[in-house]
Amino acid sequence: MERRFLLVEASVLPDVFLKVLKAKELLASGEARNISAAVRAVDLSRSAFYKYKDSIFDSENNRGTATVIATLRDETGALQALLAAISAAGASIVTINQSTPENGAAQVAVTIRTDTMQMNADELVEKLRRQRTVVEARCGL
Repeated sequence: MERRFLLVEASVLPDVFLKVLKAKELLASGEARNISAAVRAVDLSRSAFYKYKDSIFDSENNRGTATVIATLRDETGALQALLAAISAAGASIVTINQSTPENGAAQVAVTIRTDTMQMNADELVEKLRRQRTVVEARCGL
């Protein structure tokens, strides 16, 4: 059976769906240590949680993220300088993936949350390009 997704305004949904979403958020943030604690906190049965947990998603979760892709010189401190500049711009770092250096350079992809940044993603990339150890930088959304 093919899965079909709908985008629905949260205020029109039955409370059970919103409680499942809140329980999942409590688990993801660590505020609830296990499913029992999460469902108890939102006044939801475990059976309702298990019934809907794989079908309820928050469309807002992926908003405000971008991936900075950069080629860095293979020099001590290059990654640290890149991450410091991203942090100084107000972005929080979600993931970092770096390749093994080849021919004196390495690729790095840094996924960031942009909703707290003091500049837009294009301005950040321009700032990163001016770093001595950055060969190239671009942003993917």
